[in-house]
Amino acid sequence: MYCRWSVIFLLLVQTGLKSIAQQTNSIGIRLVDVPAGTFNRGSNRGKEDADESPVHAVTITNGFKMSATEITNKQYEAFDPAHSKLRGKNGFSLQDDEAVTFVNYEEAVAFCAWLSRREGKPYRLPTEAEWEYACRAGTTTDYSTGDELPASYQKLQHTNRTPVPVSLRVAQTAPNSWGLYDMHGNVEEWCHDWYGAYTAGTQKDPVGRQSGLSRVTRGGSHNTPVRFLRSANRQGMLPEDKHWLTGFRVVQGVMPGTKATIAEPAPANSVQVSQQKYIWKKVTQPLFDAPIVYVRKPDSSSGTPFYAHNHCPAITWCPNGDLLVAWFSTNAESGREMVILASRLRAGKKAWDTASMFFSVPDRNVTGTSLIYDQKGILYHINGLEAAGDWQNLAMIMRTSTNNGSTWSKPVLIAPEHTKRHQVIAGSIITREGWLVQLCDADPGPRGGTAIHISKDKGMHWTTPYSLPITPIYNNGSVGGLIAGIHASVVQLKDGRYLALGRNDNIKSDSLGERMPMSISNDGGATWQYAPSVFPPISSGQRLVLRRLNEGPLLLVSFTHSAGKSGIEGMDFTKPDGTKYKGYGMYAALSFDEGKTWPIKKLLTDNVMRHLEGGAWTGPFTMDTTHSEPKGYLAATQSPDNVIHLISSNLYYRFTLAWLQLP
Repeated sequence: MYCRWSVIFLLLVQTGLKSIAQQTNSIGIRLVDVPAGTFNRGSNRGKEDADESPVHAVTITNGFKMSATEITNKQYEAFDPAHSKLRGKNGFSLQDDEAVTFVNYEEAVAFCAWLSRREGKPYRLPTEAEWEYACRAGTTTDYSTGDELPASYQKLQHTNRTPVPVSLRVAQTAPNSWGLYDMHGNVEEWCHDWYGAYTAGTQKDPVGRQSGLSRVTRGGSHNTPVRFLRSANRQGMLPEDKHWLTGFRVVQGVMPGTKATIAEPAPANSVQVSQQKYIWKKVTQPLFDAPIVYVRKPDSSSGTPFYAHNHCPAITWCPNGDLLVAWFSTNAESGREMVILASRLRAGKKAWDTASMFFSVPDRNVTGTSLIYDQKGILYHINGLEAAGDWQNLAMIMRTSTNNGSTWSKPVLIAPEHTKRHQVIAGSIITREGWLVQLCDADPGPRGGTAIHISKDKGMHWTTPYSLPITPIYNNGSVGGLIAGIHASVVQLKDGRYLALGRNDNIKSDSLGERMPMSISNDGGATWQYAPSVFPPISSGQRLVLRRLNEGPLLLVSFTHSAGKSGIEGMDFTKPDGTKYKGYGMYAALSFDEGKTWPIKKLLTDNVMRHLEGGAWTGPFTMDTTHSEPKGYLAATQSPDNVIHLISSNLYYRFTLAWLQLP
């Protein structure tokens, strides 16, 4: 429904009497009058765009002026001349009249405050409602141009793993009917609001939530699929983040006096969390529990996004006796719909909670999650954060909890550059010096290797100790700056060296053929020397676990052969009577001499036939005497009672060292 002024304006346009009220301020910002009125905010697309629902009527009670274009480099640098050094970063936004990028939320707000003082008039960021209202300019279609965005408005409207530079020059296509340029694309634009779910019912001048993790961005950008450029599409960014996709435009006008909506309620994994310290009783007898599902679909009424592909998990124990698991849920691993969900196995319970939200930045890919408890009161959550979709150009965030995950600190960008070598892998370790070590995939390619990140002060500062930046050729005896293989896992040996095993980058052994690569560092991760391990290589859909057990031995959990490959099939295992048999699937191996030998190798099955669902890339499989889970992304923790807790992409296993040592 159009407001009175909207109808009059559209009639003027149709009769050729278009006359847009504009003025230009002292730094060249053209301002366009946006009249008061009412519009329907949102869409009913559902599924990946469910956050645009419900559609609801919003009234903007007072007109305001909005910059006709996004703020340009020249205009922004009148405020911050030092920003000129970021011109052309990653190939974007070099010229005076291109939209400014690499500006975070606080910097955009500071620009508005500076401009207000300079002009003697109130400048600010638009509210999310004001932005969509101005973008629609009286229309109800997907775009202000109709249900399709004409080709002339589009740049590179698809996800590029390596972003392709394009011109971000403003006002190169026709404005909408209210005189605003580049509302669909060019660059995303910061809005005032904290991101949060819409509420139903008619609203006046909404200003978003009282608090949140992300601030809203709107409009979509270059190197972005066109559907993210729709008038109703909602995106978000951490306020401290900045990259080549996002800039901003300004509003001249007093901020609405509306009271912000209360913050969204805590997710189920943070509710009714016991704060009583758990008394762990050592389990010394053999134990192997039948695997159970931990990825449990939430009820649709909960509002929790839950997609078809649930994968890439992390696990930790908590001091209250709970286990906490987190993983990504998405329809495509390169999808922007991806969220991090979590589940809790509460102390004394036999079933995991249903999945609930753990971490999300709207319309950003968040591949890679790690959880660890430092045994001194702090839980750490480390996660990747893309600028867009895909999983190559990730920043790294960290959150901490001192109350068993009941609440978490504000996300901190511990590696703020969106670049390679930041795809977080589950399996953080605390070294004997008390340092926090986090591994990350270095490159999404098949020979990408794994990078190491180290914090010596509880995550406040991080270093990347590798001294050889070029990816080496992972040959036997060669030396490089990265761990051989992606999705690697690392342990610290008793003499201080690091030992790591990874996937791909296989190395030939004279007697065994291709083997899983083993990497050893004598200098704190700065360089690594490579050799073939005794283990068969793994590949797509498989991720190993390597960790030191409380009792001292090293534990490896991996797979007997590469998924989907027929060159090497199965491994030899020993029956109690000493005879050999061929086993297939997930196995555990133990080393009692710091990885020199691995005398115990055991298939992870209790010899009972079961038909199980492995989820993700694994799917259904049969476990029996000679077969265990064939693939999956593994993560593990060992609680103080010495029980080993292992998860694959969908299943949770419990067993003990005593069980592994049984014949």
